[in-house]
Amino acid sequence: MIDTYDIIIKPIITEKTSRLMGEGKYVFQVHPKANKIEVRKAVEAVFKVRVKDVNLMNMKGKKKRLGRYEGKRPDWKKAVVTLHEGERIPFFEGLST
Repeated sequence: MIDTYDIIIKPIITEKTSRLMGEGKYVFQVHPKANKIEVRKAVEAVFKVRVKDVNLMNMKGKKKRLGRYEGKRPDWKKAVVTLHEGERIPFFEGLST
């Protein structure tokens, strides 16, 4: 099992995720081997909020070129966490619209 503080790697902050924050949904990059239960427990423990739902997606890394050399960005896992009504993550307070 993965440590609670190692499950959430970083928040994903884009225009689209900023819009989702208004609906009580927050997006994180999570450990590739984490499951929904582990992500739920980690968010509840770290941010002291009640989680309603967790959706996970495996994101494929993009292929990149530099001249004749080809490479690939790493694959990663994304979590969309929906909170109960009235719950907010204070870290994102200034970002939601």
